[in-house]
Amino acid sequence: MQRAAHWLLPFWAIIAVAWAVLVSGGGGVALLPAFCTAEGWHALPPSASFDLALVTNALPLLALGWLVMVIAMMLPLALAPLGHVRERSFARRRTRSMLLFAFGFVVLWMAVGVILQALAWSVQWAVPGLLGVALAVAVAFVWQVSPAKQWCLNRCHQRPPMTAFGLTADLDALRFGVKNGAACAGACWALMLPMLLIGQGQLAAMIVVTLFGIAESLETPAPLAWRWRGGGKALRILAARWPVIPTFPARRYLPLLTKSRI
Repeated sequence: MQRAAHWLLPFWAIIAVAWAVLVSGGGGVALLPAFCTAEGWHALPPSASFDLALVTNALPLLALGWLVMVIAMMLPLALAPLGHVRERSFARRRTRSMLLFAFGFVVLWMAVGVILQALAWSVQWAVPGLLGVALAVAVAFVWQVSPAKQWCLNRCHQRPPMTAFGLTADLDALRFGVKNGAACAGACWALMLPMLLIGQGQLAAMIVVTLFGIAESLETPAPLAWRWRGGGKALRILAARWPVIPTFPARRYLPLLTKSRI
């Protein structure tokens, strides 16, 4: 089993480095757009606040911060489909196919990051402070229980057939990465939005969102319906593996206690 999963080690190492960067950067606040959590931005016209944001937060820095955050938080969710790419590729093509999948996955998330950053800035400008965070949390809750969320989760579990040879094989791996990234973004975008607005507790929020996403990825596809979706399967797995404290029925030992008293 350990030999079969050795290919995961480089990916987990990259994820660990990304988390180390986030932690050393003060919970990722320095890597994310400061204007999303700054006070007083709502007092400026949208054009002026956007121009000031570009000055105080260089676009390359914002892109780098989002890239690190995507690797830390979302790449763990891509490991299962990465395994599918590996299993469907010849040994000589496995590394290239997995890298193409990862590239498509990350590029899609980078594009989504532009939208989420702009949305977070807009919310903070229009509804500043805790009220904006509360609004984002409400949106996340509605999305969490919606059939659209389940549709995205179901697509996260899709494992398409892949061509084994030539340019078509490379395109299949790249296309699968983009599609899986789109499904993952559709499932997680609403959870990411409050995280961008929360401010000082951003690192803790990132950890919570990551663990919740991993727990959700363990769930199996389900019919589209309005219902709560969470980490029920993950909790059942933990409960099954939790050490069971032996119970001692009183009636079994009652005769012994009676005899000792006599």
